[in-house]
Amino acid sequence: MIKLFVGGLADNIQEMDLAIFISLHGKIETIKIVRDRATGKCKGYAFIEVLNQSDASNIISMLNGETFKGNVITVKQSAEEAPKKVFKPKPSGSQPQKSKRPRMQR
Repeated sequence: MIKLFVGGLADNIQEMDLAIFISLHGKIETIKIVRDRATGKCKGYAFIEVLNQSDASNIISMLNGETFKGNVITVKQSAEEAPKKVFKPKPSGSQPQKSKRPRMQR
């Protein structure tokens, strides 16, 4: 799957409106409009996933710089996500073990 970034969206955009607009130029697999948690308004950008590179190229070439709902939008291929940090516990020899104290009886 190829992930596309769509920026410059209006704050009142709906997923269906964006999906209809973009699907004229390629088949969309997923769509995610990024919204403010408190207000529910669009933060101005979304991510679209398409199945193949030809759909992605067509969407980018046809829609980048076009006007949608009164705003000029930017469409480009999303940069690959940075690898997530994996927790690696330190070897047991690096820190002295704490001795367990017996629990106090009440």
